[in-house]
Amino acid sequence: MPALFRQHLDGIAIHIDEFAEQDVLDELGIEDPWELTGLYQGRALTEQSIWSSGDLPPIIRLYRRPLLDEWVHTGVALDALIAHVIVHEVGHHFGFSDDDMHAIEEGLGG
Repeated sequence: MPALFRQHLDGIAIHIDEFAEQDVLDELGIEDPWELTGLYQGRALTEQSIWSSGDLPPIIRLYRRPLLDEWVHTGVALDALIAHVIVHEVGHHFGFSDDDMHAIEEGLGG
């Protein structure tokens, strides 16, 4: 991550789980746990204020089995795939939606 972004990432934890829990999948409307490779949980910077004290720190969750499955099926280098998912989830920390992130990726040729 460029230094400009890194300075705003203090306190974000990264957790690695085998799969997303069923309640998370239900909340996101995802039926197949193999479809979710990462998730940002927390309040985006655009929604934080001095009144946000007491919130749990933001977490980026990486789901190991779906990531490995995508790696095997796509042939994308594993480190590149993980970096892609982390950058996508960091985008949510900065307040970008999934649609915003996809538009940015397409604009970058991704």
